[in-house]
Order: sequence, then structure tokens, then C-alpha cells
Amino acid sequence: MRRENAISAALAVAMLTAVILPGCGSEGDSGVTEIEILQYKPEAAAYFDRVEDEFNESHDDIHLTISSPNDASTIMRTRFIREDYPDIIGIGGDINYSYYVDAGILADVSDYEGISDINPSYVDILESLEIVPTEGTYGVPYAANAAGVLYNREMFEEHGWEIPETWDELIQLCEDIKSEGILPFYFGFRDTWTCLAPWNALAVGLAPSDTCQNVNAGETTFSKEYRETAQKCLELLDYGPDDPFAYGYNDACTAFANGESAMYPIGSYAVPQIKQVNPDMNIDSFVMPGNNDASENTLNSGVDLMFAVTEACEDKDAALEVISFLLEDDNIQAYIDDQNAIPCKAGEFELASELDGMASFIEAGNMTDYQDHYYPSEMAADALIQTFLINGDVDTFLEDFDTRWQRYNRDIIREVQQYNEEHGTAE
Repeated sequence: MRRENAISAALAVAMLTAVILPGCGSEGDSGVTEIEILQYKPEAAAYFDRVEDEFNESHDDIHLTISSPNDASTIMRTRFIREDYPDIIGIGGDINYSYYVDAGILADVSDYEGISDINPSYVDILESLEIVPTEGTYGVPYAANAAGVLYNREMFEEHGWEIPETWDELIQLCEDIKSEGILPFYFGFRDTWTCLAPWNALAVGLAPSDTCQNVNAGETTFSKEYRETAQKCLELLDYGPDDPFAYGYNDACTAFANGESAMYPIGSYAVPQIKQVNPDMNIDSFVMPGNNDASENTLNSGVDLMFAVTEACEDKDAALEVISFLLEDDNIQAYIDDQNAIPCKAGEFELASELDGMASFIEAGNMTDYQDHYYPSEMAADALIQTFLINGDVDTFLEDFDTRWQRYNRDIIREVQQYNEEHGTAE
């Protein structure tokens, strides 16, 4: 079963307001192939402008246009409905990628040689997002980010605090920090999406990585798999501000930058915001130690940017040549420097010092995708988690999570269970 109709219905309203961009992907009168990329990270627009210029200066037979609009996701989906496809899309590895694969929008690039250069962990992460197993490879992972705990390196060195490797060690560290009259954590939970940062970082180590797939298959429930994650998220609140919901993301970044807390449970993507406030701050990070067996901990890392060729692209070889240019080591290094990112390509790249504490997990490929990459946006899981953290009712939260999942994910559940009936399993 394909999801073209479901996607069309969900995006009908967006068609009324989105700006429609002209399609490319064909050979113009000059004999030059036009390739268009539509990518969703406007914060990286300057990088992509430079790459576009450098590509066009070095290629006579292909002309590249890269668009980085603020509302790229809306524009992208609307163009899909209009069948006005860009040649390449740049998106995150989340549920939208799942929809696009399932709808047959993306081309199979499994014969692209560049795939062999990508860290297998990130290829696996993309494949695990497929609603049902789909033969082929439909995206090229480009850059990743990671979520865990950022910490003030100078403050830790001054007080002799050690990096925790187990949950009990983390709680003891928080008690030690409090005893010094210092706030262990800032959160920023007024902005609902920030509630997902510690949630994801804990869930990857405490719940099976295929929890969402198994729920879709009717083999388990979130009430069973998420209880420990919920309880430990709630416990962290004891070590934050008196009212963690009074402060948003910008407030938390500013407070942490100003030394008002020793730690901040957030992703690596927050570092540029923090450094805007305190450019000289010495930040490092560590993996959230949700378990009391350190060997069971894993880095919460997912594909933040991937490139996919659309099935409608008229010159896939030219599109792949563009992707190969993007994957050149110098370009990847420039991107990770600009965006404080993690390269999905294997190789000798220099990571930001703020990722030092996560480097061993990255090098070992011990990484697990964000659980919320499987959550349908209509479910508003971030707001659901925020409400739970405010009222502290674990049982009601878990029951509500299960109920909402069944309501907002029913089409996917039906498709997965139909696939399993026909093929035996969706794993």
C-alpha cells in the first residue's frame, strides 16, 4: 500500500500558501543539464551558496541551483503534490523521509558508489526508518548531530567532578554539584521541543531501538517500553531550576553560557547558540548514562541532513555527480565546521572539541537514532511529554501515549500489519 493519497490529504492546506518553485532536472537549450537541490536547513544557506558557486565554476555540463528557504518542508511537500519535483532534496532522517520512501517519491541509489564511503551506522539508521522494508537505498546520509549532556569543562575541572558513566553516578554527580551551591541542569522546557532532548537521550539506552516498529506491529506497547525513560526524565527535574517550564531554549542557552548551571541536556546543535552568548566558553559533552551498566549506553545520534534523488529526476547521473561533489572531504569538513555537525562519511575529519566526550562512541559506531524520528507530528509528542513533566503522572502519560499513537498512526499500523500478514515480519 502506498501513501500518496494520505500525503496529498495532509498537505492540501499547505498548497494554498506555499511558494511554488520552478522544476529543473532537464537539459536546457545550451546543452547544460540543470540540477536543482531543495534543502531544509536555512541556517546553512551561506555554506550551500558557496558550494553552488564552486560547483558551477568547475562544471561546464551541469548547472546547479541550491534553494534553502525558511519553509522548505512545506514547499517540498506542496511541490510533490503538484508533481513539480526538485532533482535532489536535502532533508533530515525522520518520519518525513519514511513517508517519501513509502510514497515512491525517491529514487533507488543503491548502485551509487559513494554509499560505500558512508558510515554504515547512518545507512542503517535511514533503512530502519522505512515503514515497511523497501528494497534499495533511497538516501545518502550527509551530516548528523548528537544529543546527550553538554557540560562546562572549566567548572568540572575546577571542582574535580568526573564524567558519569552510569545513572547512579549521574545522580551522585548532581548531588555533589548541588552541595557546592551550583545548579546541575538548565532545561528550557517552556519550549515544548526541548523536552525531547533528554527524553531521546535516555530512551535510546533504556528502550529497544525498534520500539516504534514493534508497537506498530502490535508486539508491545509504549506503556511497557517507556516507563523507565519517563521515570528518569521526571527524576532529572529535581536538579534543575525551581520552575523548569518558565524558561525557553534561548533562556537555557544563555543561562548555561553564563555559568548558571554546570550541565545542559541538549543536542550538539545548541553549541553555536551558546557560543553567541559566550564565545570563549569551554564546552564538552558526554553520552547520557541512562543505564547502570555502562556497556548498555549508546550515543543518541541521527541523520540531521541527507540527500535523496527524486524518482522524477531526468538525469540521475548528473544528480549523483552533484552529490559526489558535496561528499568531497573539503566540503564535508567545511559543513561540519560551519554547523558543529558530525560527518556521516567515514574518514579523518576534525570534529568540534565540544564533541570530545562523544568521540569514542562515534568512532565505534555505537549510535542509536532519536526515537522521536518515528513520531507523527500530529501526535504532538513534545507537548505530551511537557504536560507529563508538569503533572508527574507516569501512568496517565504512558496510557495517553499509547492512545495517541493508535489514533495518529493508524494508517501506518494498518500498513505494517498488512505487510506482516503477507511476509511474516517487517524486520
